[in-house]
Amino acid sequence: MKDVATLAGVSQSTVSFVLNGLEDMRISRDTRKRVMEAVNHLGYRPRGAGRPPKTVGPGIIGLMIDEIATSPFAAISIEGVQEEAWKNNIMVEVVMTGGDPQYESEILKKWAQDNAYGVIYGSILTREAHPPDALARHRAVLLNCYDSLGRFSSIVPAERRGGEVATAALIEEGHRRIAFISGETWMEASDQRLEGYERALRAARIPVDPSLIVAGNFMPSGGREATLKLMSADARPDAIFCANDLAAVGCYEALKEIGEIVGQTIAVMGYDDQEIAQHLAPPLSTVLLPHREMGQWCVERLLSEGDEPIDERIECPLVMRASHRRSDPSN
Repeated sequence: MKDVATLAGVSQSTVSFVLNGLEDMRISRDTRKRVMEAVNHLGYRPRGAGRPPKTVGPGIIGLMIDEIATSPFAAISIEGVQEEAWKNNIMVEVVMTGGDPQYESEILKKWAQDNAYGVIYGSILTREAHPPDALARHRAVLLNCYDSLGRFSSIVPAERRGGEVATAALIEEGHRRIAFISGETWMEASDQRLEGYERALRAARIPVDPSLIVAGNFMPSGGREATLKLMSADARPDAIFCANDLAAVGCYEALKEIGEIVGQTIAVMGYDDQEIAQHLAPPLSTVLLPHREMGQWCVERLLSEGDEPIDERIECPLVMRASHRRSDPSN
């Protein structure tokens, strides 16, 4: 749908309204035509579960998440949960708790009274979860978090593997001095992406150089500051792997300031595949966080026959665009 929106020159919301046939929206005939032409040109087919069912069954699935507004990934996870639930004519009830255990317990009591099919307990950050005891009275699965006691099935991104394949792609392109800009050190995702980066270097028999690893903050400000630090060193990197796409935005800004050309004189790799990645110049090569698929997996697990808890790490695929290249070998 992103590709359709880009080709048609409209927002994803406009594409969604056109494809869902909402005639009461004030969308011009010309805009609708452009959207459908883009759909036909790209061969886009909406997911079968992209629309709500005509009927809704008596039960619900409860989705409990600590935060929604702080990250775009919460909405993507919710869409994945909802789409999979729609296939089974099940309604999803979403609650943001702020991580308050007492509030979580009260919501779980309500869902027990509602005879919910099950509960998805989610976190916006990949981390070890400490859900309230009341969750054990439900059929439950953990989304983007895990339980060290092994009481619940869980799904998290394979962050180490994502960091490894991203770094390996830079190595395959011919880069050897590959820098890494981390996120905040207390975040598991940042640490695991760094571990993947180091693993790929060792596999290629490239020494891990501590001077090429600089702390950031998962924000453009951190990416910019870390990039300027890296590029002011006597031996500059020929590629920079940013631990997320927002850091890569700051990296791009810093490189532009000092006269570097991303994709030509230096390579950049991101992580997350946020919306902004495809709009940078050049478009950012990155790693996709599969939050939609994670949400779908949770519903599938709740509705499956299996009762034995399982821990799933889902692959984070590469999204190769143009920034990982370096066409000028003299730099």
